Amino acid sequence: MLKLTNVNKTHETGARAVVALRDVSLSVSPGEFVAIMGPSGSGKSTLLNLAGLLDRPTSGEVFIDGRETSRLSETERAAIRRRDVGFVFQSYNLIPSLTVLENVALPLSFDGNKSAPELASQALVDVGIDNLADTYPGLISGGEAQRVAIARALAGPRRLLLADEPTGALDTATGDQVMELLRSRITGDVAGLLITHEPRFAAWADRTIYLRDGMIHDV
Repeated sequence: MLKLTNVNKTHETGARAVVALRDVSLSVSPGEFVAIMGPSGSGKSTLLNLAGLLDRPTSGEVFIDGRETSRLSETERAAIRRRDVGFVFQSYNLIPSLTVLENVALPLSFDGNKSAPELASQALVDVGIDNLADTYPGLISGGEAQRVAIARALAGPRRLLLADEPTGALDTATGDQVMELLRSRITGDVAGLLITHEPRFAAWADRTIYLRDGMIHDV
């Protein structure tokens, strides 16, 4: 489902170049859940952004469902993101002027899915916050906002789930519920990639890899 081959990423900051990833190769098969661990600044979020087509590698290739994506147009990449990829961001990325339900339905609506409201409603039920459907993001807690972001990632027929610290704002019991929900969705033709600092959450994955100084290691 997801394959990165010899991927390098360098960030240009003025006259200084910062190497975020060095010759990273990674495959995640359909039905597989892979956790990524590593210290802050090791390149974990950069890797997730490349996997989700939010950024392009400096060199190397990123394949989704067998299709090389790094040379596609932004329109083509955006279509793949809306249709196939579910994201859970650390910063939630909720739109303040939309209700919780509208935030969850937004990616599906953009892609013309007529069942967007129903799929979004079910996703809210799945994460236990369907009572907040008509509430605006500014009126909910950080933990509730995290669950909205998770519901948005799970709504609809996603093929690739990408989660950046999805349990960061949640208590232990709710975090376990979220991991169980993510794990339950990664079956058949769906693959998942998880960034976490918590070994107990990484234990939900089929395997864990460790990222250090932009290079990937099997644990």
